[in-house]
Amino acid sequence: MTSSPASSSDFSTLPLPAHVLANLQQLGYLSMTPIQAASLPVALLGKDLIAQAKTGSGKTAAFALALLANLNARRFAVQAMVLCPTRELADQVATEIRRLARAEENIKVVTLCGGVPLRNQVASLQNGAHIVVGTPGRIMDHLERETLDIDTLNTLVLDEADRMLDMGFYNDIATVAKQCPDERQTLLFSATYPEGIAKISQQFMKEPQTITVQAQHEKSKIRQRWYEVPESDHDEARLNAVALLLNHYRPASTLAFCNTKSQCRALVAYLKNKGFSALALYGELEQRERDQVLVQFSNRSCSVLVATDVARAGWIFRSWRW
Repeated sequence: MTSSPASSSDFSTLPLPAHVLANLQQLGYLSMTPIQAASLPVALLGKDLIAQAKTGSGKTAAFALALLANLNARRFAVQAMVLCPTRELADQVATEIRRLARAEENIKVVTLCGGVPLRNQVASLQNGAHIVVGTPGRIMDHLERETLDIDTLNTLVLDEADRMLDMGFYNDIATVAKQCPDERQTLLFSATYPEGIAKISQQFMKEPQTITVQAQHEKSKIRQRWYEVPESDHDEARLNAVALLLNHYRPASTLAFCNTKSQCRALVAYLKNKGFSALALYGELEQRERDQVLVQFSNRSCSVLVATDVARAGWIFRSWRW
């Protein structure tokens, strides 16, 4: 009896150890997503990479498997670092890396983000770590205080790079990258390709290969509509437009996104005044408060969730089952 040849989307086609492949199967990774199939063969060869794919496309596993393959578990020193735009995304990425590292021996992942006491992070770093995941500002803080040693770093990942540039983190990224060893692999993942990406590539990457994977959706699955509210109208007109659309379509669950925290709060207040059950999700909330908001949205206690950035949307979708 002969076995069927492996599909090009099977993880078994990659040069990964058997115990890693077994762990992937246990985690439900049955076949590679398009971005994984396109980027992993390149990344596993140790080449620098610029990968463009939408949030939720499976990019975390793409760079996580690459950095784990480049890791020496017996060397208890920071060998990989992932920069993320927000604490929420950093937490999600760290959790996924830990899941993918279950097949390895004692891989330690430390999250370094603002909003939590610095001393706890310092203590974790003093006890050693293989991988750090964090936001640019807090990573810079640890580097300046010399509480983070990246002399042994061999993999730098820039996750949601376009979002970090939108948030004004270019100089922070540059500061961190300049302190990383020259002999390293740099993996950059982004949903779009703004001008700053090319600048990062020229300054901090070595002949990167560029991979673009466009998300494809069946027309029967997703329907898109666009409504324009004249810029001359006051804020209440825009808020009222949202309320009118919700009243018209009456969706069971709605995700709404705003550019700023103040806009987020204003929309929630307006919708509540119109009788909607709405909650806000933004960076300044404590972890316990964010968890409570997501639980209420997940169990349909709240029908409208208003968040402040697209990166958090990816975290929401990957963290909750509807």
